[in-house]
Amino acid sequence: MDSYRDLIVWKKAMELVTEVYRLVKYLPKEETYALSDQMRRAAISVPSNIAEGFGRNAAKDYSRFLNIARGSKYEVETQLLICIQLEYISEKQAKPAMDLCDEIGKMLTSLISKLTP
Repeated sequence: MDSYRDLIVWKKAMELVTEVYRLVKYLPKEETYALSDQMRRAAISVPSNIAEGFGRNAAKDYSRFLNIARGSKYEVETQLLICIQLEYISEKQAKPAMDLCDEIGKMLTSLISKLTP
């Protein structure tokens, strides 16, 4: 693998960023600097940490950044559930992002297990 951009999990994480940016447009204006900002940051953190970890020279460092990415994925998932609970978005609207969260989570767990002795 020559680049983090070749990783399917990174590509899926980039799709998640796009989905989150699409969804936050539905949030009320009073959430602009609260929930929507936090959701964007958490979503951006997923592919960013995958990329940063890839750039490290040690498997232990890479694994640490993948774990951070996984934590950010859980954060996005929770924030999506909050948006559904507050009726800012519907379950149907959130489904593509939630499905990506599930897929990314499985991929990160698998990758982390391969790096951990």
